[in-house]
Amino acid sequence: MNFRIRKKLAERKRRIQARLDKTRLDCECPVISASNIHYELADRTQAISSGGIGMIHQMVKHLDLDAAINQHVNIFKIYLPYSESDHVLNIAYNLLAGGTRLEHLELRRSDEVYLNALGALRIPDPTTAGDFCRRFDPQDIVALMETLNSVRIKVWQQQPDSFFEEAILDADGTMVQTYGECKEGMDINYKGQWGYHPLMISLANTGEPLYIVNRSGNRPSHEGAAFYLDRSISYCRKAGFRRIKVRGDTDFSQTEYLDGWDKDGVRFVFGIDAMANLYEITEKLPEQAWKRLERPARYTVKTETRARPENVKEQIVEAREFENIRLVAEYVAEFSYRPVKCNKEYRVVVVWKDLEVSKGQAKLFDKRICFFYITNDWTSTPEAIVFDANDRCNQENLIEQQKNGVHALKAPLDNLTSNWAYMVMASLAWSLKAWAALLIPVHGRWKQKHETEKKTLLRMDFVTFRNAMIAIPAQIVRTAGKIIYRFLAWNPWQSVFFRLFAQLRKPMRC
Repeated sequence: MNFRIRKKLAERKRRIQARLDKTRLDCECPVISASNIHYELADRTQAISSGGIGMIHQMVKHLDLDAAINQHVNIFKIYLPYSESDHVLNIAYNLLAGGTRLEHLELRRSDEVYLNALGALRIPDPTTAGDFCRRFDPQDIVALMETLNSVRIKVWQQQPDSFFEEAILDADGTMVQTYGECKEGMDINYKGQWGYHPLMISLANTGEPLYIVNRSGNRPSHEGAAFYLDRSISYCRKAGFRRIKVRGDTDFSQTEYLDGWDKDGVRFVFGIDAMANLYEITEKLPEQAWKRLERPARYTVKTETRARPENVKEQIVEAREFENIRLVAEYVAEFSYRPVKCNKEYRVVVVWKDLEVSKGQAKLFDKRICFFYITNDWTSTPEAIVFDANDRCNQENLIEQQKNGVHALKAPLDNLTSNWAYMVMASLAWSLKAWAALLIPVHGRWKQKHETEKKTLLRMDFVTFRNAMIAIPAQIVRTAGKIIYRFLAWNPWQSVFFRLFAQLRKPMRC
């Protein structure tokens, strides 16, 4: 970031801080007091609301993502006029620019300034984009995911050595409901929901979806998971991760694959169904095998501890005499166990929960329930295994972001394969967000601050990222040799934005 930009950012920050100064009392009441508002059409000045989209496109060119897509995803024989990368990026950019549906592409292609900002004569309309998705077969979709993952490795290789200590892979399925009646491949699940049941394999370290596999709505969560987990393990090894761990809930403890992963040096932590034989083993454990499970605080109080608010839900449950289950205590133990489809024993960690069942204010009875986790990690404490397995639940947040933040896990088309293609292309918007965070430079005397900003941006939900880094009003000035984005407003993330953009103009580290 050059001195002139740094000076302007500091001045804009100073002005907004002066406005937000609570000691100033010279303000009118009410403070929102604008009146006599008029609208006009600008004659020569052109601006867009998503000024950060140019940085995203610069990153795409920096990573050669468009060239990689055109090289490895062969859908067209003739370009008239769009290439494969035009279609893929068009869908991802639409979501980054504020769209939530395939139909919102019409707003993008009708915006002359948006087209000028990307140097495009025109972009595909929703009908053409839908037709592009229908041209895919499963092999083409896999080729697209493999292409995105090969570019993903380039981003990982820009990270410090500590990044490659361990890769944590999470697997889970989710239901994508649809209310259409003519969508090929849709089916009904055990909850009575119609739609599709995609599988997601993600890297927990960065929250990136490595593989999304669309399936019929009545398929089990683990179907096809082993194959895509193996592909993910292969990519992580290629990237240089020294250790790899795989996590999943009880649906993913596919015992026929455990020996292979263990032999390959892959650690795993899976939930395992609470079968009768496991309960029998648990009941025979000696008393000294059990330890009280103490869970750490969710966060550290930085100021003073606040009084807990009244639990309104608990009061309503008691007043209406609903059946209520309270956790009294948790205990943890471990034992060795060989599943039927395995040739060796593995470690099983069991959590025993003491529960109290009440109705209104009257206690009914005590209840005990066990949760089991199978792992080949023999060194970590049982408590650490439990907490590690519980951390996998963060993938639920990623899935929620894909559904209602990015709006990638949707089914806007008419068959299973075309909706699969759309999910993969739309999820690229989230990957671009993650790559932007990972490519932020961290160095110099502000290293700790830069590291904090990088982690914050990486964990940020999609809508907040879009508002902070993309939805910045910008004037578009086209000259003979370049396109200039001139920001018209300031927000606290612009210093990070300009540092990232300056980094994208430098060659990548090999």
